[in-house]
Amino acid sequence: MSAPPLLEVRGLRKHYRLPGGPGHKAVTVQAVDDVSFTVEAGTTTALVGESGCGKTTTGKMILLLEEPTAGSIRLDGRDVTTLRGEDLRGYRRSVQAVFQDPYSSLNPRMRVADIVAEPLRIHFRLGRAERARRVAELLDQVGLAPAVAAKYPHEFSGGQRQRVAIARALSLRPRLIVLDEPVSALDVSIRAQILNLLSELQDELGIAYLLVAHDLAIVEHMSHRIAVMYAGRIMESAPGRQLYAQARHPYTKALLAAVPQPDPDLPFGQILDGEAADPADPPPGCRFHPRCGLADAEICPRETPATRLLTPDHEVACVKVPTPV
Repeated sequence: MSAPPLLEVRGLRKHYRLPGGPGHKAVTVQAVDDVSFTVEAGTTTALVGESGCGKTTTGKMILLLEEPTAGSIRLDGRDVTTLRGEDLRGYRRSVQAVFQDPYSSLNPRMRVADIVAEPLRIHFRLGRAERARRVAELLDQVGLAPAVAAKYPHEFSGGQRQRVAIARALSLRPRLIVLDEPVSALDVSIRAQILNLLSELQDELGIAYLLVAHDLAIVEHMSHRIAVMYAGRIMESAPGRQLYAQARHPYTKALLAAVPQPDPDLPFGQILDGEAADPADPPPGCRFHPRCGLADAEICPRETPATRLLTPDHEVACVKVPTPV
């Protein structure tokens, strides 16, 4: 019998109820709706999609910063949504985060030494000398000199600040780190350095990543598995290389076709018409059907496509994609 995945998400939903007002009725925003995926130990699973598709909200629920409306989140087979007290503290040690903007995620009034040491003070009873030793070790691990511990966040470049944020996330020796657009706020020249650092840390420490991103080039560089989200639901999920080589869902194909190619002679890929679905008023049936070139006028507006296996590790939610014989 195979071991369970490190993280298993099943039927996850997050709905926000917006109250009505004069001339407006109350609505329910279906930010995340029936999302399922897994993250294996020591690997990277990416959630990709357009802005507003629900990928960041999913990450927040994994971090327990948002309470799910329905569904389960299991770490090592244990549902974490009901944890309390010391069990919850243990989960927070196991799952950490690196956010999009390192400047806003670091306290500008705290020195780097205090920022990196704060989780250690909260979760462990360490003496001052031991904390200082651990901080120096963490800074070295992310490529920063121990001398920077006395500085404030504003004294660093964006890439250096993100290294500080990574050091803080590593301080509790987590098993999973949620990377929410970890390089999108950085200069292009710095992005590769941070991505390479994250990959090296994963190889060295065996950490798993849940990568939330919209840049498909970054996702291709880092991910072992990719789940493509649209309007709160997963449209397609497959191993990284397989998804790029054999994308099957029309939305996935459109996303890949939109990636700029460094060749001016290549024609433009498929361009999606219309706007992304409104999670407060999603279309019936398949949520992508108003923008889909393969949509069946009889089936797609009526039936919500079930997720099915095309191969043992390639899933798709589309009635128009044939199942291989």
